[in-house]
Amino acid sequence: MNNSYLAKAKQVISDPQILSIVAAKRARQLALGARPMLKCNEENYIDVALLEIGEGLISYEFGDEAAAEQSPEAVSAEDQPAETQE
Repeated sequence: MNNSYLAKAKQVISDPQILSIVAAKRARQLALGARPMLKCNEENYIDVALLEIGEGLISYEFGDEAAAEQSPEAVSAEDQPAETQE
């Protein structure tokens, strides 16, 4: 792994856990045949992914499911207590 690519990517995504997930997902896409978004002489997919992140070509967002799970209004019927009939 190229440390200069990593340092550049850390400036864009400062959280190391999120950075590792985003870089790993992009590296997997590249391994499965996706085209790189920039010209790079690197053959290592993680280096290409880190360089793309560092250049600002790749970003991330949290899905609506994560926000809905944290919302108090998003309680499903299974989570609510069952009514007892007497």
